[in-house]
Amino acid sequence: MSATLAEVLHTFGPAYLRQHTLSTPQARAWRAIVACRTPVLGGQLQRCDQCGQEQRLFHSCRNRHCPQCQNDARDAWRQAQLAELLPVPYCHLVFTLPHALNALAQFHARWVYRTLMQCAAATLSEFAANPRWLGATAAFTLVLHTWTQDLRRHIHVHALMACGGLDGDGLWCAPKRSPTFLFPVHALSRVFRGKFVDALRRASQAGELPRDPANTPAMRQARLAELKRHDWVVYAKTPLTGPETVLDYLSRYTHRVAVSNERIVGIDANGVRLRVRADDHGGKRTVLIDGPTFIARFLQHVLPPGFKRIRHYGLLSPAVKAERLAQARLALSMPAANAQAREDAATFLQRVTGIEVSCCPHCRLGHWRTVQVLPPQRGCAAPQAVACRGPP
Repeated sequence: MSATLAEVLHTFGPAYLRQHTLSTPQARAWRAIVACRTPVLGGQLQRCDQCGQEQRLFHSCRNRHCPQCQNDARDAWRQAQLAELLPVPYCHLVFTLPHALNALAQFHARWVYRTLMQCAAATLSEFAANPRWLGATAAFTLVLHTWTQDLRRHIHVHALMACGGLDGDGLWCAPKRSPTFLFPVHALSRVFRGKFVDALRRASQAGELPRDPANTPAMRQARLAELKRHDWVVYAKTPLTGPETVLDYLSRYTHRVAVSNERIVGIDANGVRLRVRADDHGGKRTVLIDGPTFIARFLQHVLPPGFKRIRHYGLLSPAVKAERLAQARLALSMPAANAQAREDAATFLQRVTGIEVSCCPHCRLGHWRTVQVLPPQRGCAAPQAVACRGPP
């Protein structure tokens, strides 16, 4: 029998909290997940205006770490981005930090994540501006992920980049080598590594990392030597064509959480059984992780407050997006933005699936009407049992 992340926290949370403290973001995420779509958050009592059938709908927590909320957020985001796609192939690249930086990320997550995204963006922008490869301003989106399938720390960003860009004269430039080849990944890897290592060295010298586990000059020098010793991983996947394919592909990454409820196979006295990828061909297997370990692994992926894990660059940069995308559409002889991108979720669901969410599924004649507002039940103990005992 499958289970949910909220059930894992209910079952193994007391044992975990006896031995561990929570930071403020972790406590906030915990409370939100266990309260999501329960009486704790309140909701509405709805009644069918034909058959009288009733249903209670409780509010969502809307926390970005909650697996119940991110599916809806992903669909809404997908629709909003439809107007920003260009009729060109898209390339998917992945920039990964070595695991030697995991210890630093434990204490300075914001700095590590921010620097990773800045260095990846600077590397892609630099290669795009080079006339040898593109000679133009590119359009790309970065999405931060910090986990493996079994919730261990694995810090990387996914980049989805249009194969082409806009030059200084407002003309569209296709990639020089091939319509679907952007940049050589080995060269990307070397430049990316150089930028991050240089940023790390400067941050250490400026005292920006006071809780760095490498707390002596010798330890920091040894870490830098280790980071320089090996090539860093930059991976380019097969280019994607067609706006629907691109959006479906990207939306699988933008609002993915560390673990979805669908992957939690079950809970027993020994721990949590989790479905993970077995190979690169779609195979699956199940691993058993004891409850407190599972919770500890999940909590390490709670992001710092206010940190934006989805960022847009180049032609998609918020400051210039409207103007630059209009120029790109003109250069590509592309029609105006698709109005369907602005349809609401209910209209989108009805158009795609034929389901009208306001229609009663019992009589198939009536519609749901809200007859009572259900106030939040603050007396429920589970969310309040979690207290922030760590640093703010």
